[in-house]
Amino acid sequence: MTKDCPHCGSEAELQRTISFVDAPGHEILMATMLSGAAVMDGAILVIAANEECPQPQTREHLAAIEAVGLKNLIIVQNKIDLVNREASIENYDQIKRFVKGTIAENAPIIPVSAQQVVNVDLLIQAMEEYLPNPVRDSSLPPRMHIIRSFDVNKPGTVIDDMVGGVLGGSITRGSFKMGDEIEIRPGLPQRVKNRIRMKPLHTEITSLHVGGTAVDDALPGGLAGVGTMLDPSLTKSDGLVGSLIGKPDTLPPVLDKLSLDYELFENVVGSRVAEKVAKIAKGEKLLLNVGTAKTMGEVSNVKKRVMETALSIPVCAEPGDRVAISRRIGSRWRLIGVGTINK
Repeated sequence: MTKDCPHCGSEAELQRTISFVDAPGHEILMATMLSGAAVMDGAILVIAANEECPQPQTREHLAAIEAVGLKNLIIVQNKIDLVNREASIENYDQIKRFVKGTIAENAPIIPVSAQQVVNVDLLIQAMEEYLPNPVRDSSLPPRMHIIRSFDVNKPGTVIDDMVGGVLGGSITRGSFKMGDEIEIRPGLPQRVKNRIRMKPLHTEITSLHVGGTAVDDALPGGLAGVGTMLDPSLTKSDGLVGSLIGKPDTLPPVLDKLSLDYELFENVVGSRVAEKVAKIAKGEKLLLNVGTAKTMGEVSNVKKRVMETALSIPVCAEPGDRVAISRRIGSRWRLIGVGTINK
C-alpha cells in the first residue's frame, strides 16, 4: 500500500481492509479449494493471457465458485505483457465465450500484468465496485468457520511456557471477544463401536488476531486467528478444520446423515475431455464439501433431484447450507454437482 496517490500525489485514505484466501490451482487440491471458497465473500478468477482459455483448472475454479454460491466476481486476464495485442484480444474473446451463460457472464474482465504493475490500479477500483462488503447482522450469535488449526509451540518448549491451540478462519456473523467461552462443533472425532462419533469441545478465547494485529474484539469479515486453552495436540496439522466455533449451545446440530436437493453439472469438471456426468446411483460413495468440512457420503436413497446420504464423518450444518458434490473418476475426485441441505 502506498501512502500517496500515484496519479494526483495527494495522501491516500484507507477505504477498507481485505483478506485474501489463495485457492490452489492443482486438480488434486480441489477439496482444499472448496473449503477455502466456503468463507469467501467474492472471488478473483485469474486467467493467463498466454494460454488457451479455458484450461481444465479454470473450468474447475469457475465450477467451485458456482458450487459455493459466490455471486461477486472479477476476472483478471493476467500476463498481457507476454503476448502481443492480437493474441491478447483473442484470449479476451475466448474468456467471453467461456463465461457466457455462467455466473461470471457479466463479470468485468481486467487485463493486467502483475509483474509490470499494469492496470493494478484498475483492478483495485474494480474490487471496490464489484466486491462489496456483505451486510452482516452483528446481533446474531457469533459463528466462525475453521479453515486452519495450529500448534504454535516450537519444539523443545517447556510445559510452563506452552500456549494452547490456535484456530484460524473467518467469522461470518456476530463477534468474539477475549475471554469468551466457546464451543467447537462437531469437534473431535472418536471411534465408538467401529463408527465415528464427534465430541464437541469447549474452551476459552485467550487471544485474538486480525490481519496480524492483536485485538480485543473480532468482527465478521476477513481472516481471524483465535488462541484457545485447547491441548495443542488437538489443533496441530489442521486437526479441527471443518468445525464451527460459536457460543455454547448456539451452533447447528451435528448430522451423520444428509438429505440434499441436488443438481448435476452437464460435464465432469476438470477433465480435459468433455465427459458427461452419469446419474448418481444408490450405494455410490461421494465426496461432500459442507462449508469448510469434507466427508464421504454413501447414497442410501436417490431420486431425480433429491438424495439421502450416510456420512463417514458427521458435520455441523443446517438446512439451506450448500454442498459441493464430487465423484471419484480414475484417480481423482471430480466436481459433478451441487446440493442444498433440505432437512
